[in-house]
Amino acid sequence: MRAGLPSVLPAAALGAACIASFVLLLVLRPHVPGDASDAAALDAILLWNSLLPRAAIALIAGAALGLAGALLQRVLRNPIADASTLGIASGAQLALTLSLGFAPLLTGLSRELVAFAGGLAAVVIVLALSWRRGLDPVTVAISGMIVSLIAASLSVTLVLARGEYAMSIHIWGAGALNQQDWSGVIALAPRLAAGILAAMLLLRPLNILTLDDASARSLGVALHAARFAILVLAVWLAASVTATVGIIGFLGLAAPSIARLCGARTTGQVTMAAPLTGAGVLFLADCLTQLLGSGFSDLAPTGAATALFGGPLLLLLLPRVHGVPAVTATADTALRQLRKPAVALALLAAALAVLFVLVLALGPADRGWSLALGPLFSELLPFRLPRIVAAGGAGAMLGAAGFVMQRVTGNPIASPEVLGVSAGGGAGLTATLLLFGFPSPPVMLLGMALGALAAFLAMIAIAGRSGLSAERLLLAGIAIGAFSMAVVSMVLAQGDMRSYILLTWLSGSTNRAGAFEAWAAAISLVVLTAPLFAMTRWLTILPLGSGLSRSVGLPVLPARLLLAVLAATLTAISSFLVGPLSLTGLIAPHLARLIGFQRPHHQLLAAILIGAGVLMAADWLSRVVIYPYQVPVGLFAALIGGPYLLWLLGRKAQ
Repeated sequence: MRAGLPSVLPAAALGAACIASFVLLLVLRPHVPGDASDAAALDAILLWNSLLPRAAIALIAGAALGLAGALLQRVLRNPIADASTLGIASGAQLALTLSLGFAPLLTGLSRELVAFAGGLAAVVIVLALSWRRGLDPVTVAISGMIVSLIAASLSVTLVLARGEYAMSIHIWGAGALNQQDWSGVIALAPRLAAGILAAMLLLRPLNILTLDDASARSLGVALHAARFAILVLAVWLAASVTATVGIIGFLGLAAPSIARLCGARTTGQVTMAAPLTGAGVLFLADCLTQLLGSGFSDLAPTGAATALFGGPLLLLLLPRVHGVPAVTATADTALRQLRKPAVALALLAAALAVLFVLVLALGPADRGWSLALGPLFSELLPFRLPRIVAAGGAGAMLGAAGFVMQRVTGNPIASPEVLGVSAGGGAGLTATLLLFGFPSPPVMLLGMALGALAAFLAMIAIAGRSGLSAERLLLAGIAIGAFSMAVVSMVLAQGDMRSYILLTWLSGSTNRAGAFEAWAAAISLVVLTAPLFAMTRWLTILPLGSGLSRSVGLPVLPARLLLAVLAATLTAISSFLVGPLSLTGLIAPHLARLIGFQRPHHQLLAAILIGAGVLMAADWLSRVVIYPYQVPVGLFAALIGGPYLLWLLGRKAQ
């Protein structure tokens, strides 16, 4: 009996917390002022048509996501699989945003079908990228992050194109459980019931899938058919929730883990307990967001609040994740070694200068393309020069920051965007907005620098326990990025002017870049990258590991700390200018190696030049691709960098 107590206590505590919070919500909820009889009638309407349907939808959505997470983790043999880490939620949101923007009739006919199609497309891409590595957890997680980044970039671009709906779409995307009637419950409850019934019918294949493939086939299971059926069921459940209430972050990751904490061990036990724990966690989170908010307003959308669990939970699950290090091997990616790197650098610099002149002078006009010369060039210069300098400076700083991160961690896929450092800057910006209301640009830059530094140091500290292994490093970065973006989403969904500032930052728009942004980019680039050229010995030795670095007399901790400060500051300033999604910090150092630069100081300078060129070209393309409208440069660069990262991952998986 005593052996069972530890497993019963967490379940009992979760149930008691749910009951207590709902009772408090009923007792403390504000009442409608006015005439007693009218107020009583309105209170009854709010209770029966808002509060109770909301409680029911929280239980049903939580159960559906818990079941989906349990199915995904079992079929993929991956303890960190869920709708968030596999890109299902982001794919469903992108499909719904596309439908709302371009085919609203389709959304009106079947919003669930649209979300299912988007979620299924996302997970198919993720699995296709991971298939050659045997669906190992690290590759799946990285692929899911990339697909989510690309989907998020497209979604934000569409949201900004439909400015009148921007905030409402973001509030929905953050997972708002507010209900005005029982229609959501009536729509989602039968789907949950059907999902539970289907999971029961698939219980035998689920049990057999715990074995290796050869053993499973010997027992007569059609592996591909079983996996596909279970996968479709999980995606359908997750997409149904997304279509009804928006994105509920990381609940499918948390529910099976809590179910195991409560004593579930077998496949059947986890499959049955995960919906219950998912329902309890979402119900509790929703009650707390209402209790902690003022009046009838929520503290934050419930989906964004639950996403705060995602990062810490991923970090707790890291010891259970065993990936294949070859996916992120530190092997040199150079195709060849340049005999005359100085000549190649001179050619790069000349190409950048030509590009700078072209993006300043060349552009579309009402009567076609034109090359601005003379007086017209002088008139356009005050408008084009600041944004081009800001974009080029940001790209150069991201290239330098990405190079430093790859050297400090010894991981060629490390970058400010992949390791969550850019998102940490966003969390710092969010904290600054909460503390100071509407701070000046220098104060915002300081807040972002502190947030980025905290994210980078936390990631190094967590991954350092396993010797900065490539897979642990990436998963720690994904976890920190998820937590940071959840903080941003909570404030973004409030719908006030701070949300507009965050949305502008998230998009990476240079439309309003002026003298301050241009000078900040140029001065920061010079001041922060100049010391790096004096640290090339550190940058050469650090990728070889801590033991060897100490044996040759390198002060490992101070060196890493100083380089982390420089990389975080470079990331914060560049992210302030072009947003967190550009992926330039990954592309520029890689291209430098692919060209053939071998020595650290050559690679650093090449990464700076390439990064500047990539974002200057992206800024120009963002102006001309849908002229006279513009796409934010950060998002446009992400749409270029995302496919490159997919190609890189597929290439390493061969």
